[in-house]
Order: sequence, then structure tokens, then C-alpha cells
Amino acid sequence: MDPALVYALIALAAAAVAAGLAAAMLRQMRRLRDDSASFGRTVDSVLRGQGELTGRLDQLSTDSAAREAKLGHILSERLEHSSARTAESLGELRKHLHVIDQAQKNITELSGQVVGLQDILSNKQARGAFGNVQLRDLVRSALPPSAFQFEATLSNGRRADCLIRLPMPPGPIAVDAKFPLESFEALRAAPDELQRGQAASGFRRDILKHVKDIAERYIVPGETAESALMFLPSEAIYAELHASFTELVQQSYRARVWIVSPTTLMATLNTVRAVLQDANMRKQAEVIQGEVHKMLEDVARLDTRARNLQRHFRQAGEDLDQILTSTEKIDRRGRAIVDIGLGEGADEAIEGTQATLRMPITESR
Repeated sequence: MDPALVYALIALAAAAVAAGLAAAMLRQMRRLRDDSASFGRTVDSVLRGQGELTGRLDQLSTDSAAREAKLGHILSERLEHSSARTAESLGELRKHLHVIDQAQKNITELSGQVVGLQDILSNKQARGAFGNVQLRDLVRSALPPSAFQFEATLSNGRRADCLIRLPMPPGPIAVDAKFPLESFEALRAAPDELQRGQAASGFRRDILKHVKDIAERYIVPGETAESALMFLPSEAIYAELHASFTELVQQSYRARVWIVSPTTLMATLNTVRAVLQDANMRKQAEVIQGEVHKMLEDVARLDTRARNLQRHFRQAGEDLDQILTSTEKIDRRGRAIVDIGLGEGADEAIEGTQATLRMPITESR
């Protein structure tokens, strides 16, 4: 064979091999360029996803800070308002307790008023000890000043020696001390039975007239009580009247005029004082009951406000727990993104990251 032909064949074969190698190398270079472009796009996608995630995290952090600031402001306002209303309720409670203390002091003072019996019969034979002098001493010693009035003028123009102010019923009771002493002195000074009988008739007549005058003058319907008192300034007169003139006593009862002596008047005044104390204690008890009722309303209002404050604190704690739960989830997802590798399985990791990014960031508990 011609050597030239052999060389030509070898050259052609070499050229063919070189062309094949060049084509293979060109395909390999194209494949590498395509792989490089795909990897670049993948890296760009990951970087964009990371930037978007960073933006979301920053926005979430800003929103969380705003919500915490707003929540703190709301809690501060509610605490200040609750503290102010609590202080107001405590102030009102102190006022009511002060009123109750004053009422209790009044009751103690009323219960502690103990007035002893004075020497009613001292110097009873002297004229100055009869009538108004003894009546005023007895009334002043047994009753407080607000419970009586001397020389009180009634609506009919009549003036009573003393008016004992009792609540209705029975109402104020008039006391008359203008006893006909001369008739009694004449009865005592009668030297024989004839003059004694005449003096007794005059005494009976004067007593009946005086009882009738008291009933007509000092018993005013709707203004005074239905009875009045005729004060006898001597126990001797009272004893003589009940011993020898019982019919006069019965007639005075029918006329609703009660005859009293210094001793029986004192007993009557003590009864009146007890009635007045009972009335005052009833008034004070009503005041105490009213204040206690108001205090119970304040306590109930304070309990409601305390429960509302407790509910606000509990709600705030639940909101803070939810915020902490959300931040923990954000932290876990951020760490999962940071741990993503770019080696084998990069495509699966990228797909998992994109699926994670598509999930809602905040979830309820």
C-alpha cells in the first residue's frame, strides 16, 4: 500500500477522532454551563427567599414590639383607673365607718345617762317648793333638755307649765302644776268636823274644776297626747286625795287627767326617758342600718372591680404566653433555614424551605 495513502488514512482517522473529542468536549462544556446557570438561579432563589424571610422577621419583630407597647399602655391605664376607683371606694368606706362610729357614740351616751333620784320632798312645807319649782327640778333632773319645754304655748293659745315632747303616738304631754293649795290648807286647818266637811266640799269642788280646766286647755287633738298630767307638789296631798277622795281620782281618770305626786312623776319621767331613749336608739339603728347597707354595696362594688382586675391580669398573661409561643416558632423556623445545606439533596431542602415559608408564621395555641 502506498505510504501516502496510509498517512492520509491515519490523518483522516486522527481528524475524525479529534472532531469527536472536540464535539464531546463541546457538549460537556455546554452541560457544565447549563449546570452552572441552574446552580446560580438556585442560589439566587435561596438568597431571595432568605431576604424575604428576613423582612418578614423584621416586620414581625416590629409588630410584636408595637403590640407589647400597646398592651403595656392598656394595662397601665387599667391599673391606674382601678387603683383610683379602689381608693375612692375605700374613702367612701371610711366615711361610712366614721358615721357608724358617731352613731355608736350617741347610743353609748344615751345608754350611759343615769340620773339618780333627788331629794324630792326636801323643804316640802315651804311654799317655794310647791308648784313650778318642784316640777322644773324634777323634769330637769330626769330628762334631757330637748325632751321638754317650760311655759310652752299651744295652738289654742293656752300655756302649759311644762310640755314633755314624746314622739307620735302618743305625742307631747302637758303637765300642769297650778294646784289649789289653799283648799288643802283649809282642810288641814279645820278645827272640827263641821268645818272639815265644808273644807272637804271646797277641796272637792276646786279639784274637779281644775281637772276640767286641764282637760279643756291642754288636751288638743292632733297636737298633744290624749291625756295630761296634774302635778301635786306634796306626797301628803297625794295620799290624802287617794285615801279620802277616791271618787275624784276616778273622775280625773275618766277625763284623761292623770294625777301625779313628786314620786310618781319621777317614775313617769323615767318611763318617758326610756321611751325617748328607745326612739333615739331606733333612729340611730336606722342610721347604722342605712350606713351598713351602703357599706355592703361598696364592698360588693369593690369585689366586682377586684374580680375585673383579676380577669384583666389573667387575659394579659394569656396574651403574653401566646406571644412567647409565636416567638419560639419563629426561632425554630429561622434555625431550620440557617441549617439548610447546598450539597446533595439541595433541591429537596430548597423545596422544604419554600414550603416552610409558605406556612403562616403566627398560629394559635
